[in-house]
Amino acid sequence: MPELNYHHLRYFRAVAHAGNLTRAAAALNLAPSALSAQIRTLEARLGQALFERSGRRLVLTEAGRIALTHADAIEAAGEELLATLGGGEAAQRVLRVGALATLSRNFQLGFLRPVLGRPEVEVILRSGGMAELLRALTALELDVVLASEPPTAAAGFVAHRLAEEPVSLVGRPALLEGRAGLAERLAAAPLILPAPESGLRAGFEALRERLGVRLHIAAEVDDMAMMRLLAREGIGLAVLPPIVVRDELASGELVEAERLPGLVQPFFAVTAPRRFPNPLLRELLGG
Repeated sequence: MPELNYHHLRYFRAVAHAGNLTRAAAALNLAPSALSAQIRTLEARLGQALFERSGRRLVLTEAGRIALTHADAIEAAGEELLATLGGGEAAQRVLRVGALATLSRNFQLGFLRPVLGRPEVEVILRSGGMAELLRALTALELDVVLASEPPTAAAGFVAHRLAEEPVSLVGRPALLEGRAGLAERLAAAPLILPAPESGLRAGFEALRERLGVRLHIAAEVDDMAMMRLLAREGIGLAVLPPIVVRDELASGELVEAERLPGLVQPFFAVTAPRRFPNPLLRELLGG
């Protein structure tokens, strides 16, 4: 099967974005007839008409719109390749980030803030389970995975410890009326707890045993965003890092009762060893 000629894609992109054969030919320093011949060759290779005339303009057909999406992606990938391996600068740099679906959105935003809003940077953010995200990292589909726990030591990944957040008892003001010690609060109030398999829950259970209290569990949740919503609904007191409910604490909708002694929530950036790491990632990791 004949291979696709990428020069043809370049010419097609120019015409598609200009909407006019003559203007595109002038920009490419080609004769309009030569450019038209290149477009016809591409159409013959794809077996589809890519343009139709509308007055003096060339309008993309449905096949043309699909082809332009791919042609733009190929152009961007080529620029990124040159920037990564050739030491050049891409017009548009891409950072592909995976994050556990259960991870604090506020933490993700804080990590990405240095590159967000920069006109030359596109951030692609994908959420999912740890195993799925690590497979994508291995396949070079992601540059980094944000997580609350590192992968197992034998996994062959590098876990960069980014931050460590305290863990508190947080809830609506009505649930925190009156004076009470930590043990009394834990025994009296309904609680919204992290899932049993999480490292944070293991630390909380150790604290509970030290205090010698029995709990009234309203909910066990593996998603910090859902814990935040349940706390806002007044379902119970939530055991979570205050960063998760930063806005609610600032507005007074939720109140931080007290820090839980000995409990912290670490945050990690997980990478795979690469000869050519993404330069944007080096910025974020401080390397």
